[in-house]
Amino acid sequence: MSDRYDAFPSLRFERPEDGVLRILLDAPGLNSVGSEMHRDLAEVWPAIDRDPEVHVALIQGVGKGFSAGGNFEMIESLMDDYAARTRILREARDIVLNVINCSKPIVSAIHGPAVGAGLAVALLADISIAARNARIIDGHTRLGVAAGDHAAICWPLLCGMAKAKYYLLTCETLTGEEAERAGLVSLCVEEDEVHDKALAVATQLAGGAQSAIRWTKHTLNHWYRQLGPVFDASLAYEFYGFGGPDAREGLASLREKRDPRFSGPTSE
Repeated sequence: MSDRYDAFPSLRFERPEDGVLRILLDAPGLNSVGSEMHRDLAEVWPAIDRDPEVHVALIQGVGKGFSAGGNFEMIESLMDDYAARTRILREARDIVLNVINCSKPIVSAIHGPAVGAGLAVALLADISIAARNARIIDGHTRLGVAAGDHAAICWPLLCGMAKAKYYLLTCETLTGEEAERAGLVSLCVEEDEVHDKALAVATQLAGGAQSAIRWTKHTLNHWYRQLGPVFDASLAYEFYGFGGPDAREGLASLREKRDPRFSGPTSE
């Protein structure tokens, strides 16, 4: 693999077909996102954009799931350390904007759990292919913070405001089949087919008219760009929440595998 990707050590890279770069999430805890991977997921997309050998990026998880989201250590650091919170906020912004602004089409293959920062990439991908039994969970309000990252700009456009509010407020799980029916993902296939189907779609795109495909992506993503103020507000409220008591209780409850007992402000 080219030295250009040595700068992203938490990610694995393969070139399964001409013009296709496969990005593999491979980390402990169902590919949970630590500080290094969070940074790499923010910064890898401009590198892909500049790689003349890549026409399409394909992202998937290794093992039993796509990604379990941010790991406990990273979440704790942004609660306790203002500098870490500021850095991670910037990276969360860049994950979303760099996926949107990458000129190359991105395909995601979703199986098992898909949560948090990993889910942001999976759903913002230009074509998302989910296993029928995948488990898609936004998870922010369960942690005690506002649904930031991609959620406020992505979910209402993909599945409508009523469904977006239901799933973002309750943190209920969607299977891949339910997500396809709601319009949250592009396609749903059997679990043993998801990676092959995603590669087939990526290979088809890699062989297509690149200028036409890239300008179509660029144009369609203006739907996301015009929601910039919504995105900024969602990030601000999310990261404000990480400084409060509900986020600490949410994290403690996840560690202890129990229901949270939130006691934060009931009015603003």
